[in-house]
Amino acid sequence: MVLFSLVATHADIDLETVAQLSTGASELATSALAGSPAVAGAVVLATCNRFEIYGEAPRPDDVEAARAALIAQISGTTGLHEQLVARSFSTRTGSEVSRHLFSVSSGLDSAVVGEREIAGQVRRALITAQHEGTASSGLVRLFQAASKTAKDVGAQTALGSRGLSIVSVALDLATELSENPDWSTKKAVVFGTGAYAGATMSLLRERGCTDVSVYSSSGRAAGFVATRGGTALDAASLPAAVAAADVLIGCSGSDTRVEASELARVRSDSPQPLIAIDLALTHDFDPAVGELDGVELLTLESVRLAAPQEQSESLEQASSIVAGAASAFEQEREARSVDSAIVALRRHTMNVLDAEMEKVRARHGCTAAAEEVEFALRRMVKQLLHVPTVRARELAANGQQENYVAALEALYGITVEQPADRAADGGCPVDHGGPAGTIPTAAERETA
Repeated sequence: MVLFSLVATHADIDLETVAQLSTGASELATSALAGSPAVAGAVVLATCNRFEIYGEAPRPDDVEAARAALIAQISGTTGLHEQLVARSFSTRTGSEVSRHLFSVSSGLDSAVVGEREIAGQVRRALITAQHEGTASSGLVRLFQAASKTAKDVGAQTALGSRGLSIVSVALDLATELSENPDWSTKKAVVFGTGAYAGATMSLLRERGCTDVSVYSSSGRAAGFVATRGGTALDAASLPAAVAAADVLIGCSGSDTRVEASELARVRSDSPQPLIAIDLALTHDFDPAVGELDGVELLTLESVRLAAPQEQSESLEQASSIVAGAASAFEQEREARSVDSAIVALRRHTMNVLDAEMEKVRARHGCTAAAEEVEFALRRMVKQLLHVPTVRARELAANGQQENYVAALEALYGITVEQPADRAADGGCPVDHGGPAGTIPTAAERETA
């Protein structure tokens, strides 16, 4: 089984293209597994600035077919030409897969280096895939290791103590732009009820903002504020709240957005300036909103440019932790890959031994002599298997496990069958008891 990933991020392409690619992300894994035997497992990670697909293929030769199937599926869902989709993704295999995901989960590949939301998004991506039955056991182990690495980086470096996030940097920017930096005097309207909306509500409370209203085009605002506080808005009450607001924060990424002309009409009699923060990958606010008098528009690009540069020592320490974790994961995976071959060789050898012992018992019966012969043969077989077992581990550590499997087939005619690697629902490494273990709804995955 071979791990691979398709990666499209803010570092390589514009956010508009990332947003287009991620259309229909929630159905991609299920459709890909159903449509191509080359895809043995898939986990989709879609956030505000990245769209990544982690997959497992039965054999190295299947990776290209799996990639082609995923690209065709994305093209069909989004309407984008296959060549454009193909150019947008970089493909990783082998150790590059684990190293990249571990860096992502630890916040080292984020617009805000060290951000804390991404680790939760990685965990939720795995939970969703397990719930949908698309996470192979190899992918479960990969994402489990990524979450552990993120915890280690947070606990052992200064990155974790900063507590930075895309939301916190956006609110810092808004504070700098405000005539009055006191959040306790501000009225805020939050659009959306997903993960970023939840983080936004928490950070607004920390800054003393108590007058917060929430709108959701899907009608989930009432349930959202019931557990997080604030006032739920509907289509009838939204215009008045927008007219009175000091800050609008878009976290929904829905199909409907606030148009500049409509905002200008609603706020035509509003004397106070307005800051609009657009955290949605598919914009909640018309970009022309920033051209209105008295309105400042902050986008994900604004946040990226304003994100503080972390100290080089912390980054080096975090990168070292990630590199060590990725190396350990790959060594364990390579060693695991020869387990089936070792088992096959042992089974073949023991079957030969059992057959010979049946002949001895048929001729001499269950005598003391027969038992002594069996004991001697089993001890001899154990000694004979020792060196092939050690060599299997050594070859796996050097990435040469395929040579071992080929040798077994050439010398003994043993065909090594890999176990079914699809993890339906058992063996989940994530604690489902708390909020991080909750399976996100489609709305919660809008921006998370």
